[in-house]
Amino acid sequence: MTAGVLIADASQPRQGGVSRPVVEVAVGVLIRPDGRFLLTSRPPGKVYEGYWEFPGGKLEAGESVEIALRRELQEEIGITIGTVQPWKVEMVDYPHALVRLNFCKVFEWSGELQMHEGQSFAWQSLPVQVKPVLPGTVPVLAWFRQESSMALPR
Repeated sequence: MTAGVLIADASQPRQGGVSRPVVEVAVGVLIRPDGRFLLTSRPPGKVYEGYWEFPGGKLEAGESVEIALRRELQEEIGITIGTVQPWKVEMVDYPHALVRLNFCKVFEWSGELQMHEGQSFAWQSLPVQVKPVLPGTVPVLAWFRQESSMALPR
């Protein structure tokens, strides 16, 4: 296993082999004032269909993570986001693609959630109730656990 890279479904072959390009992805971690966070299901017809993840998508040529996140969240779930707080980056080696997930926290948005790609959504807290969870989402849940344990009064 490569250090610093999460290997998803390690028993499956990697499409494109070891020299695959890295796909840059902007991911929105929308957090409500009550601490619950938004997960959406992977749309029908996509790889990992039905798995739960944080919304977002691939950066287009010349886009920054923030610009891509704004575009993707408008296209996918119909909201306009406020301030974007870059948070953490995770490399995930899926059988179909090698991706760099750029996770950003978002606390402000406007508009009603509209699932434009036929996906479902759920506001969750730990432990999450929706399953299965996409492998690239699992580290975020661990980061939330770590943050909540550090926030507990001593």
